[in-house]
Amino acid sequence: MKKVLIANRGEIAIRVMKTARKMGIKTVAIYSEADRNAPHVRFADEAIYIGEAPSNKSYLLGEKIIEEAKKLYVDGIHPGYGFLSENAHFAELCEKNGIIFIGPKSKSIKIMGDKLAAKDAVKHYNIPMVPGVDRAVTNPKEAADIAREIGFPILIKASAGGGGKGMRIVEQEKDVEEQMARAISEATSAFGNGSVFVEKYITSPRHIEIQVLADNYGNTIHLFERECSIQRRHQKVVEEAPSSILDSELRKKMGDAAIKVAKSCDYIGAGTVEFLVDKNLNFYFLEMNTRLQVEHPVTELISGIDLVEQQIKIARGEVISFKQEDLKIKGHALELRVYAEDPTNNFLPSVGNLNIYKIPTGKGIRVDNGFEEGMDIPIYYDPMLSKLITYGKTREEAIQLMIEAIDNYKIEGVKTTLPFGKFVCKHEAFRSGNFDTHFVKNYYTPEKLQAGLDEEAKIAALVALKIYFEDQKIVRVPLIN
Repeated sequence: MKKVLIANRGEIAIRVMKTARKMGIKTVAIYSEADRNAPHVRFADEAIYIGEAPSNKSYLLGEKIIEEAKKLYVDGIHPGYGFLSENAHFAELCEKNGIIFIGPKSKSIKIMGDKLAAKDAVKHYNIPMVPGVDRAVTNPKEAADIAREIGFPILIKASAGGGGKGMRIVEQEKDVEEQMARAISEATSAFGNGSVFVEKYITSPRHIEIQVLADNYGNTIHLFERECSIQRRHQKVVEEAPSSILDSELRKKMGDAAIKVAKSCDYIGAGTVEFLVDKNLNFYFLEMNTRLQVEHPVTELISGIDLVEQQIKIARGEVISFKQEDLKIKGHALELRVYAEDPTNNFLPSVGNLNIYKIPTGKGIRVDNGFEEGMDIPIYYDPMLSKLITYGKTREEAIQLMIEAIDNYKIEGVKTTLPFGKFVCKHEAFRSGNFDTHFVKNYYTPEKLQAGLDEEAKIAALVALKIYFEDQKIVRVPLIN
């Protein structure tokens, strides 16, 4: 594999290019009109214009991407995450055109891309699953009957897609019909598939996922867990590895279960098996993401394994060079997704120009970044600017370093999730490890965040005033009559 096209943009495109460059592989970037001058375009060895700004006219044009890749004699395509990364048809197109898709086979993507098909695939492996039904439900009366059987609250959930779309929590029977209609409508709009199913809603869940790697020779291993319970609108904002609630026994059980899930669909490459863990530490299979995760850096830091390098090696037919017993957890890593969103206004996207954009540096700090000072934030794509990752010997050290890194991350021109990340890191529930996916609902309000920001501004003003007086060497002189 001598040349790889990255079918993505922003920080993940640069992230993949860095490893490819390290491996002596040339890289090709694609870009839309909105990204003509973006950093990932300049970072690549070659770059090709793919279309207009909207993603359905550029980054989602699978056939055009492959057509351009063939012109440049590309050997492999890395999809990153989002866009075409879990598109089975795109993976098939790569295979048919003699281009290596750096990811799983299209068959695995199809199975795990549909939550009902995924449940069906893993049920023969004795993997714990949330009580409910593993078939599509279209009748509100049937959904109500299921709910009475398994008990409220229930979760009505889209079979296709993710990211919290097509998902509705229902507390009472009278709300089933309305919430089901909303879930079906949203799923149809987001994924073109209105199929939904019903399962028991776990009331105080932790969101724990296991990173897996599998090669073409039957070797499948896991690289421990990531905790992803700090979320807004069912989407992750803060992730860490390892989790503060898993002991070695539970870690092994969940790791073994994740390996079975991967084997159930003949998985190849890097993937993530997601679980819910209840307050009694029972775990349940949720879904499998057949791609590189946004939060993969925390796993890389605690395992010492470059996951993109492993993806490329596996894709070109190499055997995984290490065994499960070779892997050990070292230290603790934390990741904050730095979104251009206003956490004081329900995390709504914040569009504008990055008048000031300075990333923090130093030992134990990693920033996977796709922006630079002076850039506008495009309205067409996910509003994530970067991923801020910190690593320490202990969880406490990683948290403290994250607070300091946030303070040293200078952004002006748009609102970001940096203040929210600091709020999380300083909150006792997070620091103690006693939290779940309802952290935002239970502890966070815009007023609390704003009060903290106002207090910080007041302290900063007092410090500045003190420094000014010291610099001026102002002394009081007694008045002479």
